[in-house]
Amino acid sequence: MSTEKEESLLAAVKQASGTWKNGFNTGDAAACAGQYEATAVMVAKPFGTFTGTAEIQGFWQKLIDDGFSEVEYVEPTKLEVVGEDSVILSSNWKMNKAKGVITKELWVLQEDGSAKLREDHFEAQG
Repeated sequence: MSTEKEESLLAAVKQASGTWKNGFNTGDAAACAGQYEATAVMVAKPFGTFTGTAEIQGFWQKLIDDGFSEVEYVEPTKLEVVGEDSVILSSNWKMNKAKGVITKELWVLQEDGSAKLREDHFEAQG
């Protein structure tokens, strides 16, 4: 993969990830769900597995309704290009009422040049 293509892929992931975080922090679960592919799978330990944007949006809406906000990714955050159109993000995270770890966010480049989550695996640890 050319350096230019890799930089473009990473920029698309960073933009989409930022859009997701902004949506969550402004209480917009639909904006969060909009960053997932239609058939995405989210494994949220210990809460369960959620498939498709409707289930995923429902999960985020409940957290928002319960007063969770101010999510941020904290060190170490790692972006690993794993193919011509895919990046895996892993990171620790924290918010106002919880913290945890993202073990795998699989971001995939879409035909329109944006990136969306195909898989999201994370754990709340407190």
